[in-house]
Amino acid sequence: MADTVNTDTIFAGTNRHVIHIQNKSDGTGESAVSKLDISGLIGPNGAAPSKVVLEEVNYNIVGFSSVQLFWDHTANDEMVTLPTGSGYLDFRSVGGKVDPASAGGTGDVLLTTVGASATSTYDITLAFRLKD
Repeated sequence: MADTVNTDTIFAGTNRHVIHIQNKSDGTGESAVSKLDISGLIGPNGAAPSKVVLEEVNYNIVGFSSVQLFWDHTANDEMVTLPTGSGYLDFRSVGGKVDPASAGGTGDVLLTTVGASATSTYDITLAFRLKD
């Protein structure tokens, strides 16, 4: 068996990209699963962006201890850890959470669930700004 997961693009522009991701777990969980491949996006200069900046997060997490989001690099850079429960995070007032672009990797967005059980779920909407 495997978790049932879904990723939908809500908005795809040259400056902003919004995705909605969902999981209904069978207890397996997810480990460093790519949720956003930035090479497939079109940024402000008409090419793939060099990085994405996390601006907003809406989330509802049930059963998982937490859900962790990372930027893909040789040593993945933590974007945010979301606890069990519901919430809204707005990073726009501080310029967003910017990918530090550490060595190696792609800067893609990866997700790991912690503490999966057969009744765990998440429902997360992520809004990114695209940078050249």
